[in-house]
Amino acid sequence: MPKSKKQHLTHLLTEYGMILVLILLGIFFSLVTLTEQRPSGKKAGLQIASIVKKRFDKNAHILITSRKLAIDQNFHDTLSGSLKSAGFKHLHSVQGTPRDARAKLNELENQKVELEVILGNQTTVDWLIFEDIKLNFPQLGAPTRIGPSPYKWPNFLKKDNLLNITNQIAVIAIIAIGMTVVIICGGIDLSVGSLIAFSAVLCCLFIQNTAGGLDANAGGMILACVAAIILTGLVGSFTGSMITAFSIPPFIVTLGVMMMASGTAYLMSGGESVYRVPDSFVWLGREASLFGIPNAVFLMMLLYSLAHIMMSRTKLGRYIYAVGGNTEAARLSGVPVKWIQLFAYTLSGLLAGLGGVVMASQLKSGAPTYGQMYELYVIAAVVVGGTSLSGGEGKIFGTLIGAFIIAVIQNGMNLMNIESYTQKVILGMVILIAVLLDKLKQKKFQTS
Repeated sequence: MPKSKKQHLTHLLTEYGMILVLILLGIFFSLVTLTEQRPSGKKAGLQIASIVKKRFDKNAHILITSRKLAIDQNFHDTLSGSLKSAGFKHLHSVQGTPRDARAKLNELENQKVELEVILGNQTTVDWLIFEDIKLNFPQLGAPTRIGPSPYKWPNFLKKDNLLNITNQIAVIAIIAIGMTVVIICGGIDLSVGSLIAFSAVLCCLFIQNTAGGLDANAGGMILACVAAIILTGLVGSFTGSMITAFSIPPFIVTLGVMMMASGTAYLMSGGESVYRVPDSFVWLGREASLFGIPNAVFLMMLLYSLAHIMMSRTKLGRYIYAVGGNTEAARLSGVPVKWIQLFAYTLSGLLAGLGGVVMASQLKSGAPTYGQMYELYVIAAVVVGGTSLSGGEGKIFGTLIGAFIIAVIQNGMNLMNIESYTQKVILGMVILIAVLLDKLKQKKFQTS
């Protein structure tokens, strides 16, 4: 292969290799979770309505069966509405149990109805009462039973599962932005997991004690969340100050702050969950405002867009890369190294605080146990996304891809029913492989 083509291929793999890995993981988990699916709810109603419209006359007597469940109500309303709008005139329905179905069949038989079709979901269409309908209700004739048609589809690619992946990864991905900046700057922050708990507890305590508790309004909750984020950002500033003012290794400082933040969260909450918050508090963490996409995911994408612009289009971003690449050279070039490092840790604290607020909103409470092991997942997402632990190299959107890779692996293993201990082994191997590839890439760069 010519040298130029080889270099081009190497460049493509370096730039887009993690995207390829994410796609391959998606394909793999799609194949291994491919199973027979039966539509339910609205989807089942539309499918059966389409079959009936093609096969039966509009004067046919049709019985629609369903249970008294929310998803069955959706199925019933969709199916009956679709058939009515298509001009079907004789629609009968029963909602409940097989006993209710028997009563309905008795009623139809007394009315001398010749039933042509029985429609139902995967449960009701197979009720035993319909198996012996010819014997027990001879006047009704021999109606055709139609239920949802099964089809093959991966559990991994179900809409609910994909939304679950994005919603679950939102907190880790948001915090990973700050961690990416810190690592590119040549540092590390082990305190982010404990800061999640610190922020979540603070936020819920502010709502409970100062904003009105269960009766808190939107303004009070917003102020409580902002206060918790700012205070957590101040903890990040303290971390950065200790590192820059006294030249203490970041590993040691952030380890100490991690323990202090965790202990403080336990002291503030008394070791218990703080849960006296209004139902509307879940708006950020659980609800979806546009296109069914969770609000936390929209927030995550907005933050990544802003961080990408900061790191790639601004002087501040260039300074961060310069400090991480060669601190002394950056200092001699006039870069305010200590201020840049302080900014990185403050940003990490602020985003950890925001992550804590999002988690508190998702779980509708704040607890000192939140965020355990999250610092490792965040670092894993950053490293898998291509950011060098040596500093000076990495991309914000690479971290987002890394976060999704970690989330997809975890989700896929859950769908495959792999036990939690085995999952830890596999995730540990993924992190080691990512670090090894980073070192090999650095070595190749140094020798070329």
